[in-house]
Amino acid sequence: MASKAKKFFSRCWRIAKRLFIVLFCLQLIYILLLKWVNPPVTITQIGSLLGGDGLKRDYVRMKEISPYAKLAVMASEDQLFPDHDGFDFKSIEKAVKHNQQSKSLHGASTISQQVAKNVFLWQGRGWFRKSLEVYFTFMIEMIWGKKRILEVYLNVTEMGKGVFGIEAASRYYFDKHARSLTRTEASLIASCMPNPKAYTINPLSKHVAARYPWVLNQMTRMQEDDEIQQLIQ
Repeated sequence: MASKAKKFFSRCWRIAKRLFIVLFCLQLIYILLLKWVNPPVTITQIGSLLGGDGLKRDYVRMKEISPYAKLAVMASEDQLFPDHDGFDFKSIEKAVKHNQQSKSLHGASTISQQVAKNVFLWQGRGWFRKSLEVYFTFMIEMIWGKKRILEVYLNVTEMGKGVFGIEAASRYYFDKHARSLTRTEASLIASCMPNPKAYTINPLSKHVAARYPWVLNQMTRMQEDDEIQQLIQ
């Protein structure tokens, strides 16, 4: 009996190792493919569709997006995006301290982390999901590079109830292509992104009304930086 059990567990271990290798290779191929191909669909988008919020999206290339939109999301969500390797450790430390002392939770996810979560994973705060987020963030930083990460971010992020990506948001809010967004329009969209279901543009929520002038000011402050210019052109 002991010999049979040993053989059984040995066989299970071999199968598990092979399965792990196959899954690892498949996900690596998928990451490499997405360096050039847009994600077909994300779990968050499927959830929006099944949850009754609908799914509006229209992927566009970087050259079809207004420089103001690229600048606005960095100004609003991740001002150190050109400089970090996927993680803003100072912001993470501040968020951890705040969350330990307050009932309101603050996040510290970079644009890279948000792309990793939105493209490959599901919404949630569990440690298992966060560990996968760390892995995928590291991989896309290494394989895709900053410009591709920003491009995907601008195409997959929810920017309204059931509205995903800057082109769909531009059409939904302002009836124009993303390449034609003005500074103010781009700052309005960026200001709703922390919680696009609650922070609305039409009607204009108090949060967006208070935040978009700050985003505009940050855009002006950041726009002369050489690394920023390389990303938004």
